[in-house]
Amino acid sequence: MKIIINPQRSTWPELVNRPQQSPEELENIVLQVFEDIKLNGDAALLKYTEIFDKVSINSVLVDPAELKNSDLAVAQDLQDALRLAKGNIEKFHASQVQNKGRIETSKGVVCWRENRAIEKVGIYIPGGTAPLLSTVLMLGIPAKLAGCKEIVLCTPPGKNGKINSAILFAAKLTGITSVYKVGGIQAIGALTFGTESIPRVDKIFGPGNQYVTASKLMAQRNGTAIDMPAGPSELLIIGDKSGVPEFIAADILSQAEHGEDSQVIFLSDNEQLILDVIKALHIQLAELPRKDIANAALKNSKAILLKDIHECLEFSNLYAPEHLILAIENPYTMIDGICNAGSVFLGNYSCESAGDYASGTNHTLPTNGYARTYSGVSLDSFVKKITFQEISKEGLQNIGPAIELMAAEEQLTGHKNAVSIRLKTLSYV
Repeated sequence: MKIIINPQRSTWPELVNRPQQSPEELENIVLQVFEDIKLNGDAALLKYTEIFDKVSINSVLVDPAELKNSDLAVAQDLQDALRLAKGNIEKFHASQVQNKGRIETSKGVVCWRENRAIEKVGIYIPGGTAPLLSTVLMLGIPAKLAGCKEIVLCTPPGKNGKINSAILFAAKLTGITSVYKVGGIQAIGALTFGTESIPRVDKIFGPGNQYVTASKLMAQRNGTAIDMPAGPSELLIIGDKSGVPEFIAADILSQAEHGEDSQVIFLSDNEQLILDVIKALHIQLAELPRKDIANAALKNSKAILLKDIHECLEFSNLYAPEHLILAIENPYTMIDGICNAGSVFLGNYSCESAGDYASGTNHTLPTNGYARTYSGVSLDSFVKKITFQEISKEGLQNIGPAIELMAAEEQLTGHKNAVSIRLKTLSYV
């Protein structure tokens, strides 16, 4: 992890850059796979599963019996943990349900808005070196609460050609019945175009590596909506003299072990804290099973000494992190200054792992600076909002003349006439 002392502001834009593969190279690979899926359907999925995942399978469909009996292969304590997490995630997302409120904007003019679930959604669950069973809950629960009619889950198979049993149990617990063993670019392509086995969906959800992110952006260009461009995971920590070095080091490693393309930024106004964190980092890294992955991610990561905590917050807003930890005294005093972040963790005991698993908030969050413009996944992500209006005779008489004037100014005579013809009938009443 590189240490940087009091960098000039002119260098900040360079410091907030994420490690990236060539966009052109990514796009060319994705385009090739997508075209193949459009032409060859399931056959292309099987081919790319063998090429990318190094496993040969005969069908992408998970046997319903395997899904039904998944609890037999999952330890009871893990089942209990998943149920606890499910309860908290449901509670938090259920609180986001909004009641429709009718408002009379002018006398006789009533407007309101209602939610309608997106009918078909696809959720992508990363597998590979870290099968993210928690993401099944994070995406499946709000989809169910929203009332989505069809939920399609795609996740890559392991070397044995099967899906991790805990992922299947999480799907069963959530009520998802359509599960397919296909991952990466080919999964996003299948959800975009549909194949003999996998239905085309209206919107795709889920995190992933740069290939998955590029695939989701390509899906969007082909008419399928996406939740956000969520790429490699990232974390920014701000710590002051009250920060606990061992806690901060553990948080850094919890993020770094996601993947080699993950990134962590640690900011502080206290040089001794930075040195103590680096020391704790080396001690904990030596004991980490995924230390090779974490070590690679740490090469992309930085510890930066800045003038004060306010300057740290300025840097954080420029970086726009997926996760932000405030390991500082009185973190509540800094909340109003946070402009750009996916999810925020306040104080020394609010570890980012809590949000990843069981506190209740969603862990599918914007990365790569997209927290400037995107929110994390919520119940709203799975619905459309439709507006309604009802205008009485009196209401049209109240707002009609204004509509006529505005339409005439825009030279849209048909718009004006749609009002005028109605007002004329009312003048004879």
